Amino acid sequence: MKLLILDAGHCLSLALVREASRRSDVELVIEPSLEITQQRLDEVAPDALIIPPLSRPINAEPASVTAHAEAVEACLSVCQQGEVPLVWCVSDQLYEQGHESPIDEHVIPEPRDEDLRRLVQAGNRIRAEWPRHLIVRLGPLFALDGSHAWLGELLDGLVRGEEQRAASDVVLCPTSCDAVAMALIGMLQQQSCGAQAWGSYHLAGTEPVSIYTFVSMVRTQLQTRLEGRGESVSLGAVKALNHHHDQPLRRVLNCRRVLEVFGVHQKPWRLEVERMLDLWCLARDAAEDHGRESGKA
Repeated sequence: MKLLILDAGHCLSLALVREASRRSDVELVIEPSLEITQQRLDEVAPDALIIPPLSRPINAEPASVTAHAEAVEACLSVCQQGEVPLVWCVSDQLYEQGHESPIDEHVIPEPRDEDLRRLVQAGNRIRAEWPRHLIVRLGPLFALDGSHAWLGELLDGLVRGEEQRAASDVVLCPTSCDAVAMALIGMLQQQSCGAQAWGSYHLAGTEPVSIYTFVSMVRTQLQTRLEGRGESVSLGAVKALNHHHDQPLRRVLNCRRVLEVFGVHQKPWRLEVERMLDLWCLARDAAEDHGRESGKA
């Protein structure tokens, strides 16, 4: 199976590269940006085109949101002409107002924000014009590297002693990039074998948590590991913010359908964070060893 991935530096793109490197049945072709020409698509002839999400669109510049939506619609056109399945990953922030109960796949986002509505329009076009699509809605992605790699940015800030401000009244499901990459490849493998299960899916991990609790847990785990290594680092503090005074905003995606259709089980974010912190510590050790060797030279 050959996959064409756009936006090479995105944390999800890098996770797809890591997952594909462990397998012998997947070939990836990576493009640096979100632009793809018909000639290039025909040249690569992929089994699917994957567009990583615009992370944190609520906080993005309006021009960035518009550019992303236009790029998605351009990809839709070339996929239609080349008869290539389109996979578009989307941030859960499109459900701007949240919901008291987990949000099902059939619920189309209806944000108040004009920029977010532009992304919904792109999704509506995909659903209306190209049956061979997967719209995969994700919780806030976290990874150690790549653009929009929430966890990597958080660890760097904590180690520098910077205060981390996090909402205590926004409840969501942090989502591991590595888990998403594994799930996407598995879903597309089944599609290539004739599953024909196109449509919208939610893929957001388990255990809803406030942003403040997530950030605090990362800080605690990081401090435990550093102390275990004999390091004394004054980590940045975590400050709770309250934006929704009446009741917490819950943006939790119901991910039952991806299990029922593809057999994809959601990975607990706590286990994924712990695994990534172990990798972060190994990389820190390697960097220190390299520094000592360079000093001897």
